Amino acid sequence: MEDIYKMVVKKEIKVQNIVATTSLEKAIPLVKLAETLPNTEYNPEQFPGLVMRIKDPKTSALIFSSGKIVCTGAKSMKKVKESVTQIIENIEKIKVKITVKPKYTIQNMVASGSIGIDLNLNSLAVQLSNTEYEPEQFPGLVYKLPGTRATFLLFSNGKIVCTGTRSEKKLNEAVDLLIVELAKIGYK
Repeated sequence: MEDIYKMVVKKEIKVQNIVATTSLEKAIPLVKLAETLPNTEYNPEQFPGLVMRIKDPKTSALIFSSGKIVCTGAKSMKKVKESVTQIIENIEKIKVKITVKPKYTIQNMVASGSIGIDLNLNSLAVQLSNTEYEPEQFPGLVYKLPGTRATFLLFSNGKIVCTGTRSEKKLNEAVDLLIVELAKIGYK
């Protein structure tokens, strides 16, 4: 793998969004929260969760009455934790004391970047299995990397988007595997 990897000009990948979940293990009065805080939206007839927007770090969270939270928009786990800390501070403004130290689970990670080589998407659609490519509909090729949770969008200029991984380690492993798969079919 090392020899194949050296053939690629450069690999750049940056996390753009992390979707993480946690639980505060306490019932949250969503109506009271929505009435008290300006940065919230709550329409229980349409959706059972309250949307809370955090300015810094710029994230959004779905908060459910069960105390479960889905946080989106963070670009690192540090930012996820900062967001949840702010959510807890906001909840405590309505006199709900949170006593647990939240445990976080990454559900999905989205990253974008470049693998530094031009790609012929028409030939990749034929040479790789697990692809979808309809250039009239969308300029990227969708490639589900076998043996992983990773799905890639590949563009002819070598730009990529990866989704489906749950850690930066798995993300980097998936990109490295993508590079190996491309090298096997002649991309150097």
